[in-house]
Amino acid sequence: MSEQVYVYDCTLRDGTQGEDVSLSVADKIRIAQRLDDFGVHYIEGGWPGSNPTDVEFFKRAASLEWGGSKICAFGATRHFKHRVDQDPNLKALLEAQTPVLTIVAKSWDFHVEKALGISLEENLTLVRESLSYLKERRKEIVFDAEHFFDGYAGNRDYALRVLEIAQDAGADWIVLCDTNGGALSSTVHRVTREVASRFDHVGIHTHNDCELGVANTIAALEAGAAMVQGTMNGLGERTGNANLTSILPIIELKMENRTGIGADALLRLTSVSHFVGEIANIAIPHNLPFVGNSAFAHKGGIHVSALMKDERTYEHVDPSSVGNSRRVLISDLAGKSSLHYKLREFGLEPESIDLGALLARIKELEFEGSQFEGADASLKLLVREFGEHKGDPFEFTGFRVYIDQVSGEFLSEATVKVSVEGSEEHTAADGNGPVHALDRAIKKAVARFFPEVDKIRLIDYKVRVLDAREGTAARVRVLIESTDGIESWSTVGVSQNVIEASWRAITDSILYKLLFLPADGSPAPDQ
Repeated sequence: MSEQVYVYDCTLRDGTQGEDVSLSVADKIRIAQRLDDFGVHYIEGGWPGSNPTDVEFFKRAASLEWGGSKICAFGATRHFKHRVDQDPNLKALLEAQTPVLTIVAKSWDFHVEKALGISLEENLTLVRESLSYLKERRKEIVFDAEHFFDGYAGNRDYALRVLEIAQDAGADWIVLCDTNGGALSSTVHRVTREVASRFDHVGIHTHNDCELGVANTIAALEAGAAMVQGTMNGLGERTGNANLTSILPIIELKMENRTGIGADALLRLTSVSHFVGEIANIAIPHNLPFVGNSAFAHKGGIHVSALMKDERTYEHVDPSSVGNSRRVLISDLAGKSSLHYKLREFGLEPESIDLGALLARIKELEFEGSQFEGADASLKLLVREFGEHKGDPFEFTGFRVYIDQVSGEFLSEATVKVSVEGSEEHTAADGNGPVHALDRAIKKAVARFFPEVDKIRLIDYKVRVLDAREGTAARVRVLIESTDGIESWSTVGVSQNVIEASWRAITDSILYKLLFLPADGSPAPDQ
């Protein structure tokens, strides 16, 4: 039978200490509910004595029904100037009405004397009195030994004494914290093994300052820890906390006789990761292990050729086991094997396409600056040109863009001519800028013949200068993402003129919608 590893999520507290991360009360509730549904055992909601947002979060959380997750309130031991029954921090913790309280205390003698400015014995008294007081109120207590690995290195006996006091005072969990993120995995393993041999229910809390947050967490588990603390997507102060989106699949898929949230829940890992990123307004790095868009992306032709024979050749786990999917990227590094895979992904038969000519064209376009890795819609349109091309549904016969300055304000207007089976539409639209005006004018013109175009919305627009040495004459690549409310797709355009590059990307976007995503959202016949 597998040994249970308890998962303690710190995203709503430690995660919010990361740069550019700010969550409202509603945001925190939504994330907590998603984590509860996901199967996390403990959810640390915040520090109720530190700010109004966390106070309000705990008020709302107390009125909600939770599944298997326990909501935790975080705080410190009493202030050395306060009596335990009069300490505002401890009072706020109890008022949070959570089933679990997490108490942090100094375990590094250097911090006790320099940061707190009290004696080592006084610090032990703070730990003993605070935990005993809270435990009498029948709360489950998680004790975070701050800077434990630094404290162990500086004064081993004192660091261990802090743990003894905490356990004697009623702590249910003893969590070893690598607060500065400077410990090596060998040290974490050795020290955790000693602690686990002397104390029950040991946990680990690491930071990523040496990019060892995940490795140190796994080292602690292998040494006997039974709780892991971390954040979704590794959010957190400085370089972040240990990343649960890597830790959870390692526990479930790599460690024998260990289980965390379970294999079934792990199938939702990628969606949970992206949900948290969206709510926190923090982009998920493409190369994030397990859950990133590039985690199972393959570009080299040799790799793809091997993958088509057996996925295990270049994938250490099945992408679907973590809710992700395999992607084959088409670029100037691609071979015919990559095209074979991609065409089948598009629902096409490779035998119906001149692969040699298609590959040569792709490499030519990428040399000029196009990039199809993130623009599958443009790639599919290109592939169509090398098959049984049936003609485009419309033809652009010209466009103009005007920019005027009126009373200090810049006004943009675009005019477009479109021809459909001999019938011509000439229309104009204004916008917040030239690209916005062009986008509106193109869609307005085409929508007369194809009303479904009205559903298209541009949701992302990126411009990259391809050769900065050319200054304002440099070629630019425009990548846009569009949606019709059901599907989303990406297209690319390249030119020395940013308006022309934008026009190409917008045109591809509309063509893709008309050819492959008809008005009712059902798949279109192959064109």
